[in-house]
Amino acid sequence: MKLSGGVGMLCNQCSMSLSGGCTVRGVCGKDPDLNSLQEALLYGIKGTAAYYYHALEVGYDNPEIGHFLAEALYSTLTNVNFDKNRFLGLILENGRIHLEAMKLLDRAYVETFGRPEPVEVPAGTAEGHGILVTGHSYKALYELLRQIKEMGLEDEIKVYTHAEMFPAHAYPELRKFKSLYGNWGGSWLYQRKEFAEFPGVILGTSNCVQQPTKAYADRIFTVGIAGLEGVPHIEDYNFEPLIKRALETPKMEKIDGGKLLTGFHHTNVLAMKDKLIELIQEGRIRHIFVVGGCDTPHKGMGYYERLTELIPEDAIILSAACGKFRYNARNYGTIDGIPRFLDFGQCNNVYSIIEIAVALASELGTDVNSLPVSIVLSWMEQKAIAILYSLLYLGIKGIYIGPKPPEFLTPAVFEILRKQFDLRLIGDPEKDLKDMLNRGIKIEEGAALVEELD
Repeated sequence: MKLSGGVGMLCNQCSMSLSGGCTVRGVCGKDPDLNSLQEALLYGIKGTAAYYYHALEVGYDNPEIGHFLAEALYSTLTNVNFDKNRFLGLILENGRIHLEAMKLLDRAYVETFGRPEPVEVPAGTAEGHGILVTGHSYKALYELLRQIKEMGLEDEIKVYTHAEMFPAHAYPELRKFKSLYGNWGGSWLYQRKEFAEFPGVILGTSNCVQQPTKAYADRIFTVGIAGLEGVPHIEDYNFEPLIKRALETPKMEKIDGGKLLTGFHHTNVLAMKDKLIELIQEGRIRHIFVVGGCDTPHKGMGYYERLTELIPEDAIILSAACGKFRYNARNYGTIDGIPRFLDFGQCNNVYSIIEIAVALASELGTDVNSLPVSIVLSWMEQKAIAILYSLLYLGIKGIYIGPKPPEFLTPAVFEILRKQFDLRLIGDPEKDLKDMLNRGIKIEEGAALVEELD
C-alpha cells in the first residue's frame, strides 16, 4: 500500500485564502507539510474530545485535558505557529493527553459501573418488545435501563446492544438490570440493514450513527451528543417517549443465536499475569497480536479477517473497537485455559491493552518494543488517530496501520513517522505475519523534522 500524492493541501480557513482555497501554498505562508501537521493535530484532538466527553458525562474531569485541547486548537489558527517541529511535539503531546483521557474514562466507567468481568453475551433474541442501543455512552444505557425498571417493564422490554455498546454487558452495574439481554448485529457499517431488520426501537447515543432509511425512520431516537435530521432527540435522559414507542412495536420471538465473549480488562488479565509470563517463557505463547480498531467499508478490511485467520494457535489476539466484528465470532480455542481471543471492549479500552503490555515488559525486565507483540490497527475516524498518537508517544515502534493510509498526511510527513517510529502500512497478510513473528524492526536514524521537511 502506498501513500497517494493527491492535492498538496486544501486550506480555506481565513479570508486571505484563494477562491476554492489554497491548494499549493497558503497566502499566509503555510506549506503543504505544515498544513498536514496542523490537520493531523486537529484530528487527534477530535478523538481526545470524544473520550473526554464521555468521562464528563459521568462526572469525571481532568482539567489538564481541557487546557491542552484549548492550546492545540489555538495553535492551528491563522498566523500563530509555523514551526513544524513544534507541531510534531504537539502531536506527541496529544498522544500523552489522549492516554490521560483514556485513563480517566476507564476510571470513570469502573468506579461508576463496576469492574468489567468476562461474560458470554447472547447473540439471539428474547421474547418481548425490543430496544436496540448503539454508540458508546454507557451513561445513556444506564439511564434507559434504570427507567425501564422503575416503570416495572423489565419483563415486557428487552434491551440489546449494537456495535461499540456490546462491551456494556461486562459491567456489573449494567448487567444487573433484567432488561439488558443480548447483542444484535455487528459494527456501525451495517446499521442500516441491521436496524431495518430489528423490529423494535433504536437509540443512537454517540458516533457512529447514519441518517435512517424509511424502514426504521419512525422508530429511532438520539440522545446526548448524537443527532440525526428529522429524528426525535431525547433531552435530559428522559426516555419515556422512547419506551412508550417501544411498547407499540411488535414483540420479538425467542431465538438462539449463540454467544459472544467480551469483558477482558487489564485488572482481570493481570490477575493471571504469572501464568501468562510462564506460558511466554515456556514458548507456549509464542506471540501476542493486538488487532483492533475501526470497521470501515474499505475493501482492505479483508486483510484483518485474513490475518486473524492465519495467526498460529500458539499466539493470542487482543482486540478492541468495532473492527472485531469481522473476526470475533470464530472459535479460537484456548491456551492452557486462557482464551486465544480476548475482547477488551470499546476503542478507548486500548488503554487496558497498553497497561498489560507495560506490566509484562516490567515483569520480564525489558521494554514494550522487545516483547513478542505486534500491533495492527484499522482506522476509520479521529479516535483511532488519537490512539495511534498515544502509542507513538509511548515510543512503541513497528505499528501496522490500514486499511488505507491517512490522506491528511503528506508523503514527507509520513516518511518522518516511518523513520522515527517504524510506522508501517499493511500489505500482504501472509508476508506481514511472517515479519511480525520474526519481530524484525529496523529504525532509520532521521534528521530533525524541520530539516527533513524544508
